[in-house]
Amino acid sequence: MFDIASTIKDLSILALPFLLAITCHEAAHGYVAWLLGDPTAKNAGRLTLNPLRHLDPLGTLALVLTRMIGWAKPVPVNPSYFKNPQRGMMLVSLAGPAANMILAIMFAMVLKGIFAMDLRDLSPVMLKVLQPTALIAKTGVIINLALCFFNLLPLPPLDGSKIVAGFLPRQAAYKYLSFRYGFIIVILLAALGLLSKFISPIIIFFYNLLLS
Repeated sequence: MFDIASTIKDLSILALPFLLAITCHEAAHGYVAWLLGDPTAKNAGRLTLNPLRHLDPLGTLALVLTRMIGWAKPVPVNPSYFKNPQRGMMLVSLAGPAANMILAIMFAMVLKGIFAMDLRDLSPVMLKVLQPTALIAKTGVIINLALCFFNLLPLPPLDGSKIVAGFLPRQAAYKYLSFRYGFIIVILLAALGLLSKFISPIIIFFYNLLLS
C-alpha cells in the first residue's frame, strides 16, 4: 500500500542532496567549458547554482522512482571554441563526475563528524536536528556516488563516452559518439535490474572507503 507520509519523508531527505548533486554536476560542466573558452553555457544562464535552471522533469521523476539515479538538463557546450575540441570535451565531461565525487567526500565528512560525537552530551533538540542531518548526509554520499559512476558509463550520450572518445583517433571517436541507442540501453539495463547490480557494488565500495 502506498504510504504518503513515508514518501514525503523520503523525498524531503532526497531533495537537498539531489538538487545539490545535479546543480553542481551541470554547473561544473559549464564552468570548465567557459574556462576553456566556450561561453555557450554562460550565455544560456547555466553557470549558476540555481537548481531550477538545471532540473529535468523526467530525470527528477526517475530519482523519485529509483531513489538513486536521476539527471538534469544537459549544459550546452560548443567544442568548436576549444583549441583541441576532443581534449576539451573530455575535460568538460570529467568535470561533472568529479564535482559529484567532491560532494560525496564533503557529505561523508559531515557524516563522520556526526558519528564522532558523543550523543550522551547532546540535548534532545540537538538530537532531533542531528538525526535528519545524518540521513541527508548519508543520502548525499550515496546519490553523488551513484551520479558519478552512472555518468561514467561509456555509453553515449553519458559523460563516460566523451571521456573514452578523448583517447580515440578522431574518426573513431566521431563514429563512437554517433551511436544513438546508448540511453535506450541504459533504460533497458535499469528496467532489468542489471544497472543496479553493476553500479551498487561500486557505490558500496566507495561509501565504505569514504567512511572508513
